[in-house]
Amino acid sequence: MIGDTICDGRGSCKKTQGTLYQHLRHQTKTYRKRYGSPRNRTGIPNRVDIEQRPEAANHRQRVGDWEVDTLIGQHHQGAIVTLDDRKSKLRLAAPLAGKKAESVKDAIVALLRPLKAHVKTITFDNGKEFAQHETLAKELECDTYFAKPYHSWERGQNENANGLLRQYFPKTMTLIDVTTQQVLEALHKLNNRPRKCLGFRTPAEVFMGLTGLDANNLSGYALIT
Repeated sequence: MIGDTICDGRGSCKKTQGTLYQHLRHQTKTYRKRYGSPRNRTGIPNRVDIEQRPEAANHRQRVGDWEVDTLIGQHHQGAIVTLDDRKSKLRLAAPLAGKKAESVKDAIVALLRPLKAHVKTITFDNGKEFAQHETLAKELECDTYFAKPYHSWERGQNENANGLLRQYFPKTMTLIDVTTQQVLEALHKLNNRPRKCLGFRTPAEVFMGLTGLDANNLSGYALIT
């Protein structure tokens, strides 16, 4: 062929002063191969997908399978970490100044340590504030799982309870100045509200019936200390 009509590796490529590359859509961009699927690009190390969660947890057959998330204040000021037991519907929560991974991990451990014998699994969304899930799992001796990105219904219990908690801490409210006492008062109301799905018993009653523990006292103790 004549001149630059084709890139034959002998004189028509950029490397050999050819000009055909100028007709490419991405003239100066280096191609970077993409590896894996979106769920591997969450920034969370050693993430275990919810598909591997035990069937007992999936079907609410036992107490001790928890769902976790964070409520964020307006303009990202302050946060509340929230935890829900799938079986009893019991809710725990703690206010935070922000949602750094270490602070979130410490708050979850503080809330669940008094209930350690009743912590079997914890399911998170894919927020980077849960990046220390491995340390958390080691301290609580439990297994951790992550819902698929943008599949909030896989943590439906927690999502629904967050909506109830928003009655007390609406999205228009900054959470930076929320006190432990305010959170405890909201939790007391939610955990002692009869639920149709529980046969009109309260989450606190069901949890006590399954574990023999007064969750109201335990959650308050964890937050105060």
